[in-house]
Amino acid sequence: MLWTSFAVGADLKLGYVNAARLLEQAPQAGTATQQLKKEFAPREESIIALQTEVDDLEKEMRRNADVMTESRHRKLEREIVANKRDLRRIQDEFREDLNFRRNEEIAKLQQLVKEIIEAVGKDEGYDLILFEGIAFANQRIDLTDKILERLQAEMKDG
Repeated sequence: MLWTSFAVGADLKLGYVNAARLLEQAPQAGTATQQLKKEFAPREESIIALQTEVDDLEKEMRRNADVMTESRHRKLEREIVANKRDLRRIQDEFREDLNFRRNEEIAKLQQLVKEIIEAVGKDEGYDLILFEGIAFANQRIDLTDKILERLQAEMKDG
């Protein structure tokens, strides 16, 4: 019975793909990163501007503490606290939105990778291609370069 299982296994064409390397090196990943930077740049700039404003108010309060009236001091303090609260809220929203969009882009790339792996499997007669959760795989069954080539071709065509 052991010989029968081995004989059947010998007819299988196997391959694996290094998921981490694909997600790092795929040209679509770089494009998505640049797109996200461009999309979120205005919000990041407004956060930096608000942080600068808070810093400037704090410097003014320290610099003029001795000559400032008590009412001006309290007003400035309230303004700083309010701006810091707004800044934290805006930063949290920014991080949440950026993470959400990054996850969307990763999901699109993962779907494309899956489709290309399936196409390579069908085109080249593979019985099994492993993609995630690989502890060890021999280099001779590594299809990562082949998948990267297709992703690059897809990028040029798309």
